[in-house]
Parts: sequence; C-alpha cells; structure tokens
Amino acid sequence: MLHLASLSAMRIFESAARLGSFRAAAEELRLSPSAVSHAISKLERDLGTALFERTTRNVVLTLSGQTLLNHASSAFEELRRGVDMISSNKSQLLRLHCAPSFAAQVLSPRLPQFLRENPGIEVRVAASTNYARFVDGLFDADVVYGEPFNREDLIVIPLSEEIVSPLCAPELAHQIKSPRDLLHQPLIRSDLKRIQWVDWFEANDLGPPPPPSMSFDRSFLALDAAVNGLGVALESDVLARRELESGKLVRPLHRICRDNRYIGHYLAYPKSGSQRRLARIFADWLTRQCQPPASGSA
Repeated sequence: MLHLASLSAMRIFESAARLGSFRAAAEELRLSPSAVSHAISKLERDLGTALFERTTRNVVLTLSGQTLLNHASSAFEELRRGVDMISSNKSQLLRLHCAPSFAAQVLSPRLPQFLRENPGIEVRVAASTNYARFVDGLFDADVVYGEPFNREDLIVIPLSEEIVSPLCAPELAHQIKSPRDLLHQPLIRSDLKRIQWVDWFEANDLGPPPPPSMSFDRSFLALDAAVNGLGVALESDVLARRELESGKLVRPLHRICRDNRYIGHYLAYPKSGSQRRLARIFADWLTRQCQPPASGSA
C-alpha cells in the first residue's frame, strides 16, 4: 500500500512521465538525475510493477505507468486548486469561467487591456458549455450563453444585445443580393446556437431553409469556416466583431433582411464572498467592452 511518505516519489514520477525524461524531470524539480532514477525505482518496487521501459536513449511509459500518470495528473491538479483556494494571494486572482466562443472571440483579445488597466490582478480562464458551480469555490465569475436559471444567490448582468445575421467572406457576398439567394448557397450551422437558420428564414418569410452543408458545435469554428469561404454562417455580430471590423467577414444582406436580435451572453457572480470586489471590477470593465461600436452601424 502506498504511504503518504511516497508523495514526493509520486511528484517525481509525474514530472518524469509528463516530460518523458528523467533528466528533464531532474531539471524541473532541481534534483540530480540519479535521485530521480532512484526515487522511481523505489516507487516501482513499492508498487510491484514497472512504470517505465528504459533504453539507453529515453524512457517510455508502460501501460501501468500511463494509468498511474492519468490519476497522478488529476490528483496534483486538484492539489494545486486547493492551494490556490487558501493562498494569501487569492485576493488578486480572478478565476473566470466562460462560454468557449465568447472566450475565444471576445474575451481573449481584450484581456491584455484588462491586465494593463488593473496591474497586480491575475486572471485564470476555463472554458466550457457548462455553467460554473460557485458553491465549490473554483470560480469567481462566469460568462454564460443564455440566462442562468438559478439566480437567487447571483448577480446577473446582461452584456449586450446581439444581432444574428448571415455572415460570409467578401468574395461570396457578391453572389448574395437578396434573402432568397441563400437558398443556393452552402449554409453553415452552429449546433448550440439558440437562433438557427429555420428562425432566420421564418423571420424573412422564406419557408424552410435547405439542409446545412456543414455544422459545428462552437460558434468560433463556424465563423472560421465562413472566413475561409466555405459558406454562409448565421452568427452574432458580437462574436464576429473582429472579423467584421477587419473585413474578413461581411453582412451581405445588411439593411435588406430582418435579422434576429437577442441578449445572448450574461455575466454572473455570487452576491457575497471574498472575491465579490474583484468580480465587480471585472464586470464593470466587461460591460464597457461589450458596448456596440460608437458608429452604431450594427
């Protein structure tokens, strides 16, 4: 049975397995290569199984070693999170959860400005389609797609109105002069979008849309496909702002068709807690960033 005294050996094993080298692990952990080799050999004896296949040039994980690495990596990640939660520097660490496409298209390009305006604050971002669970203390704020259901203990801020309209590369736009022209164009579907092509076609009295030529489970992937000329995406002007401003994407039916408008993204954070001040700083900054362009040309 593995005792707590072997925790240091597990740390050495995790480093060597992740880096694929005893020497690299020694450099990372500031140990001698022989100390790393001896620690792993002892761990193998204690466990009764080989963790590495050794050659004169490198080391390769065995099946047992790979299994142990998977669990060790998860364990050390949980330990790191626990240390972060009780660290004296926690007050300057904003742990942010974010919808993936908003993180890629809106948040990431603007984070350098937030860090310049707020020196000393560190931001850690995790992205997924799930809502953050604030009860476990892993996150301080969440940018979600769709309004959160459980709001009793949360401050929820709508970020901005989004206009959902057909977007395509400039080369393709020359073929689209009226909404009916979309019947003959490859349509790109965003699977998780609340507004779909059927909604847009209905709003413009076009009947049912043709089947999409391709579909993606993330808006940023659909936008990238449109930039590459693969078809017409039905997407948000908020998520596509960079591409629209750079001219990589255009709205071929702007002012010709009826577009769908809605509040797509919300910022949520707990009403109480030690990180409320930091979350409020971020909320004030993000709401300013999400204001429409001054030209009002959306």
